[in-house]
Amino acid sequence: MTTEHTADLALTLAEAGAGRPVLLLHGGGGPATVTGLAEHLSRTAHTITPVHPGWDGTHRPAWLTGIDDLAVAYLDHLRDRRLDDVLVIGSSLGGWIAAEMAVRDTEGTITGLVLIDAVGVHIDTEPITDFFALDARGAAEHSWHDPDRYHVDPAGLPVEELARRQANMATMRTLAGDPYMHDPELLGRLGRVQVPTRLLWGESDRIVTPAYGAAYAEAFADAVLEVIPGAGHLPQIEQPEATLALIDAHLRRTGGR
Repeated sequence: MTTEHTADLALTLAEAGAGRPVLLLHGGGGPATVTGLAEHLSRTAHTITPVHPGWDGTHRPAWLTGIDDLAVAYLDHLRDRRLDDVLVIGSSLGGWIAAEMAVRDTEGTITGLVLIDAVGVHIDTEPITDFFALDARGAAEHSWHDPDRYHVDPAGLPVEELARRQANMATMRTLAGDPYMHDPELLGRLGRVQVPTRLLWGESDRIVTPAYGAAYAEAFADAVLEVIPGAGHLPQIEQPEATLALIDAHLRRTGGR
């Protein structure tokens, strides 16, 4: 469904299931990267999965130029609907959005966080790989535990699919390209986030390494890092059973008010 957030910003959302609200935020690869998560979670929770404005042909107003803009829009959406006890799950770029939401949540709407191989902070010793500088093979080598299985040669893609991917990449560059994939002030603000947080990390991620994830986790007041073997930047795709089990446990462990 599409719902009007402001006069020039409509949010495109997929919703399914009943129970505790779960906001599921995709990364730069688009909503398809969290489809399996949404389907699983909708069996036990009210799952809300947005398509970020500018992805997959959705409209992005000219003023929406930063991850903080998305964080505020989604937090306002939850409040406008009077949703409470919300678990926010974010993959990659979506994890950054989730963290930005949490530091701004002064009303206690969010009661749990799951960040999956999230970007969003600067760690001196663990720089984020410049994804924009990688060709398709390089992106696969950095993103997947098994790059041969998941590498896609752009030359073999249909014109429409190639255009979709290029447009998504252009949107990601606008929102997260400068400064590259992080908010310089976010790391220092994470200590104010008191809700239980789980960071799930693919052991083979070379976009943001597990050491980056460990530093990210240390900045929160209440966070634990779980490293998933046999997975890269998208463990929900390469190791879905292990990833879903950890998310289910956090869903049960948090919230319930």
